[in-house]
Formats: sequence, structure tokens, C-alpha cells
Amino acid sequence: MSTEDTTIPPETARHVLWRYDRTGGAQPGTFTVHLMAAIESADVRNRAILRDAYPALTAALHLARYDEEGLTKLRRIATGKAPLGCKCGDSAGPFTFDGRCENCAEAVA
Repeated sequence: MSTEDTTIPPETARHVLWRYDRTGGAQPGTFTVHLMAAIESADVRNRAILRDAYPALTAALHLARYDEEGLTKLRRIATGKAPLGCKCGDSAGPFTFDGRCENCAEAVA
């Protein structure tokens, strides 16, 4: 699964930010707290099952844990400053505040 093909809602991003004790997080309900713990502690087979059932939450947790810019991306989603891709098709970033990739921002300047 790629985190790029899954849409992460702002509420989910805020829940994962809360789990990682970051600015912009919001405490989820008890079920979601336990679900996040289950996803993170699951073996490969069970994580795949949970990913199928909860794709957005699994993608957000994956971003937070394994993507160098994951928490920044989640903050952008949580605050409505997504999309995390430029109109030219670049999804690797880095991005300017208005969502342009580095190359497009330099071309406009």
C-alpha cells in the first residue's frame, strides 16, 4: 500500500498527531486510541487486514512513523493546507506554503 493513493481526512491526521504528541493533534475516542495501538503493534498479516478495514488511519500512522516529512504532511492535512502535491504532478516535494513544488515556485519567482 502506498500512502499516496489513500486520502487522509483532517480528523484522522489530527488523531495521529495526537498519538505522536504533536501540535495540532486532537484526542480521538477510546476505540480509535486502541485501534491505533493495534495497527502499530500488529504483525504483517494482521496489519494488512487492518489496512483493508481502516486505510486512512493506517496510511496516516505509516506517514507519522516512516516518512521523514510525515508529521509535516499530517499537519498540512489537519489544517487544511493540503494537497500534498503540485499541479505539475510532483508529489515528492518539498512544497511551498501555497502547494507548489520547489521547481514551480522557482519558475514563478
